[in-house]
Amino acid sequence: MRKPYSTERPFADRTDAAEQLAEKLGKYRGCTPLVLAIPRGAIVMGKIIAERLQGELDVVLVHKISAPYNREYAIGAIDETGWSYLTPYAEEAGATDNYLREEKKRQLTVLRERRAQYTPLKAPADPARRTAIIIDDGLATGATMIAALHTIRAKNPAKLICAIPVAPRSTLEKIRQDADAVYCLRTPDRFISVGHYYQDFTQVDDEEVIRILGRSASFDDTY
Repeated sequence: MRKPYSTERPFADRTDAAEQLAEKLGKYRGCTPLVLAIPRGAIVMGKIIAERLQGELDVVLVHKISAPYNREYAIGAIDETGWSYLTPYAEEAGATDNYLREEKKRQLTVLRERRAQYTPLKAPADPARRTAIIIDDGLATGATMIAALHTIRAKNPAKLICAIPVAPRSTLEKIRQDADAVYCLRTPDRFISVGHYYQDFTQVDDEEVIRILGRSASFDDTY
């Protein structure tokens, strides 16, 4: 039996969060939305949401740009094209021009490796003239979501949607500038970290992403 969760930890796991988000996104069922998960954690959620909405699953590849002295702290993000977003506090965090140049180069290499791993035999799904729903398992600074919205907006979707289980209110205000609609289930008054709002926040590895995308191929071929 699933143990009850407190108001501070509203999601049992990513599956629980995905089911709740899918219910919120129910109006898009039947329009064959393109559900784009930000790997790795969100791929588990993206699969469930794509199935519930009778849509297509793919990934949008972006990577955070980490602060020099804290690899977990995002001071920006970069997409596959090399376009990058930097937060206003990047310089305060110690990011020099030289550091940013090298960090972007490192993260671009990671993105190219992930694309080769995740979808080696399939071109990325085209969001042009479609409803594109970008999924993540939560936002802190919002840097990776901003990069994801930018890269998909450039491909001319009919509608661009951000859907996440939890985020600070201040981050949502930033995200709303780049999305046509934002769906967020929880906005805690005192945001701690994304993982804090899950009972089970087990890391998702590359093998799981590859497995899910491989299984989704037969599902996507029906559209």
